[in-house]
Amino acid sequence: MAKKRIAILGSTGSIGSQTLDVVRQHPERFEVVMISANSSAESLVAQALEFGVPKVVICSGEKYPFVRDSLPGSQVYEGIDAACELVQGEEIDVVVASMVGFSGLRPTLAAIRAGKTIALANKETLVAAGSIVMEEARRMGVSILPVDSEHSAIFQCLAAANGNPVRLIHLTASGGPFRTWEKSRIAKAGSADALRHPNWSMGAKITIDSATMMNKGFEIIEARWLFDIPVDKIKVVVHPESVIHSMVEFEDGAVIAQLGSPDMREPIQLALSWPERLSLNNRKLDFGALGSLSFASADLDRFPCLGLAVEAISKGGNIPCALNAANEVAVAAFLKDKIGFYDISSVVSETLSRTEFVEKPSLDDIFATNEKARAVAADLIW
Repeated sequence: MAKKRIAILGSTGSIGSQTLDVVRQHPERFEVVMISANSSAESLVAQALEFGVPKVVICSGEKYPFVRDSLPGSQVYEGIDAACELVQGEEIDVVVASMVGFSGLRPTLAAIRAGKTIALANKETLVAAGSIVMEEARRMGVSILPVDSEHSAIFQCLAAANGNPVRLIHLTASGGPFRTWEKSRIAKAGSADALRHPNWSMGAKITIDSATMMNKGFEIIEARWLFDIPVDKIKVVVHPESVIHSMVEFEDGAVIAQLGSPDMREPIQLALSWPERLSLNNRKLDFGALGSLSFASADLDRFPCLGLAVEAISKGGNIPCALNAANEVAVAAFLKDKIGFYDISSVVSETLSRTEFVEKPSLDDIFATNEKARAVAADLIW
C-alpha cells in the first residue's frame, strides 16, 4: 500500500505535534512531505530533521535565516504565500490544516482548489468563511475530514446513520476550568487560571476559547457548515468527563454517540486513515473505572461568548468573520493581562454591533471584514 503523503500547516502547534506522533506510530502508512510554522523555528527544525521533511515553511521572516541554515538538506521557504503555493504540489495527498486562527484560511483554500483532501483542525476557517470554503470543496470534489474531536464524533455517528434524517446534533463541552465557578469569581480570573484546562492539552488560544466557551460557539458554526444542518438543530451539552465526544439524535428519539479517551490523536489518525481504523498507542476506555457520566445545560449568563456565537451564525453573512476577528484580538489582550475575562465578550459584542452587515460576502469581503473588526476590537482595548 502506498504511503499517504501529508502536509501539515502549523506543525509545531498542539494538533501538528500530535499529527507527527501519529506518523511516528505508523511510518509505513504516512510520509510527511511539507511542514510549516509561524515562528517556532527551533521546533520546526527538529521536526524536519526527525522526519526528513523535504519542504519547510517558516512564516516569520526574522526566523527564516536560522531555519534555512539549520536545514541544508531541505528546501526552506519564507512566508504564508509560500505555504499557499506549496500545498498545491502534486506530491501532497492530504493537508492537515492546523494553523491557529484566521491565518489558516488562505492556505486551506489553496489546498482545496488544488483538489487536496483536507484534515481540518482550523475551525476559524469555517467560522470566518464557511459558505465560501464549503462551496469550493463541493466544486472541486474535495473531502473535508474533521479533526476536532466533536466533529469527528458527529462524522462517525452520521456514517452509521444510513442516510436517516437528523433531529438534533448534541455537541458536548467539557465546561472548561470555570465550569463550577460562580460568575463573580470568574470575573476576577486571570490568564493563568483560564489556561488550566481540566481534560485537554491544547495551545493557549484554544484553551482560553474553551474557558469562555467561545470555542464551543465556533464548533456550532463549524458543524453548521460541515454537516449542512440548521443552527437550531445543534445543541450544546456540558459533559465534564469528556468521554462522549458528541451525539446525533434521530427522529425516533434514538441517539448514537461516539466515545473515547480525551486524546486528540484519535480523531487526527481517523482523518488521515479514513475509512480504515489503525492501532493507536493511547489510553483505552475502562468502563468499569468510569463510574458515571454527567451532563448539564450550558449557562449563557456565565459564558456569554457562546450566545454571541449563536447570534452571529444566526444572522450569517460576514458577522461570524467579525466574531472571530474580535475574539482573536481580545484573547490576545487577555493572555497579556491587558483586559479581564468578561472584557473578551464585551469587546466581541461591541465589535459585532459596529460591523457593517454583508449578507452574501465574497472572499474580498471576508478579508475586509476581518481587518476592520480587528481594528475596532483593538481600538476598544487600547
